[in-house]
Amino acid sequence: SVASMSDIVWAINPRRDSLLDLVRRMRRFANEIFATRKIEFQFRAPETEQDLKLGANIRRDVFLVFKEALNNAMRHSDCANVDIELRLERSWLVLKVSDDGRGFDASVSSDVQGLLSMERRAKSLGGQLHLNSCLGKGTEIVLRVSRGRRTEEAIRKD
Repeated sequence: SVASMSDIVWAINPRRDSLLDLVRRMRRFANEIFATRKIEFQFRAPETEQDLKLGANIRRDVFLVFKEALNNAMRHSDCANVDIELRLERSWLVLKVSDDGRGFDASVSSDVQGLLSMERRAKSLGGQLHLNSCLGKGTEIVLRVSRGRRTEEAIRKD
């Protein structure tokens, strides 16, 4: 619960409203979660977008989807490597987390609650969550959310 409160305080802090702050928090979490396990990871993210401002909802929900994806990889995948990419595509913020673990059949997965939670967060931001997993071939989760408020028409054009 202390970690959850820390996440909430960080998300609503207006001094932490940049993409760079989100990237730093994500890197720190990835280092913490994988440090004691034999899981290697790569993290690619824009470092020069220091002035890009992100709202509290985007920061919080993107970070919580990120945490869920990493926790799932650590607990369930039996992976050796995780690849994390956060990038900007026009007016979208795109997060991709993939692992080289055992994969699963999403239609019969027993840990559906975490996936449903990630999907709800993506929808609440007007974004999309895509899950690709195959037995023996790992799992990939891709989250696409708008960097700012956009109309339905603008979303369809992208």
